[in-house]
Amino acid sequence: MGASFTNEPKNFIPFLDLLKQLIRVPSVTGAEHSFLLYLKRELEEIGIETQYYDGLLVAQGKNPTKGMLSAHIDRHGVICTGPNEFQFAAFLAKNRSDLRGNSLSEQTYQLIAKRYINQQVQAYEPWSGSYLGIGKINDAYMCEEVNNLIFKIEGLSHLQPGTPIAFSDKLKRDDDLISAQLDNVISAAIIIYLYQNGFQGTAFFTAQEEAGKSWRYVYEWFRKNNVTTNELLVLDTSPYDTRMEADVQQVVLRNRDANAKFKSPILKQLKNFCHKNGINFSCKDSFIQEKNKIRKEKGLPLLTLGSTELGRIVMESKGTIQGTTLQIPTTGYHTVEETASIKSVKTILHILSSLYIDKNA
Repeated sequence: MGASFTNEPKNFIPFLDLLKQLIRVPSVTGAEHSFLLYLKRELEEIGIETQYYDGLLVAQGKNPTKGMLSAHIDRHGVICTGPNEFQFAAFLAKNRSDLRGNSLSEQTYQLIAKRYINQQVQAYEPWSGSYLGIGKINDAYMCEEVNNLIFKIEGLSHLQPGTPIAFSDKLKRDDDLISAQLDNVISAAIIIYLYQNGFQGTAFFTAQEEAGKSWRYVYEWFRKNNVTTNELLVLDTSPYDTRMEADVQQVVLRNRDANAKFKSPILKQLKNFCHKNGINFSCKDSFIQEKNKIRKEKGLPLLTLGSTELGRIVMESKGTIQGTTLQIPTTGYHTVEETASIKSVKTILHILSSLYIDKNA
């Protein structure tokens, strides 16, 4: 079965250790404060300046324009909404103003409800991150009246409304695969790792992406600082139904999403880098369009191109802020069994290090 982490080349062991560490810190959508403070401390310990805003942590090295990266840091979880009442955090009524029905999350969350049964969960205080108790999900189902998933949880009847509940999680390894609730703590780990190894650019860590809100925090920062860019690179995971589908490519790019086209020199640079270095890549929008041709022939409902943080930023800024995405192909989306190949993770680290870290510095 699973191989030891210590069998990895030395330069990859620190990344896995960092990822293991970050996964254990809860960050439920809408209750990310304690996780953002954890990242802030990690960054400041290695000399990176940070600014913490509502819903956004901005990190800047000594050369802030040498790369602009963004990653959402919220993970799916549950919120106590009343006496022994628990709902899926991202799709609470108060969050739905930013959800348009065209995201992959909204299309899939009803399908995966049963995956959460028997899942162990832990409640925490949203500001300090203090542990408030442990429980187990006995049932999960769609409630049409509130248009959300409702959870039956044993052991947490004492909680007050507003208390976040995270899925208990740890990084698991099985040969050349790693699994956990990777979306999107793995991108946060990648950015921290890059800073530890010499990255000196700017990074945005955003809250509430799963509720469709994260783009607002980044866009507001650009506006109030009177900054524009066409090289914003958003890191994330990208879901596939099977390992066979996921393993076709090492990395996933995008030409567009449901909101906007991506017109960035970084997109061309990434494609050229992959071609030059023999890296298999695909574009998610092209993959979905090909799937839709088959679905249309079979009379099946068409899949959305997906709504991304970057697409909303491009649309709302009328193209004054542009960029592209770089994603890790995964399976088991939005569960603690989300799985990625180590080859894909290493490839992403190699690409970003080559683009943004000066080896002569």
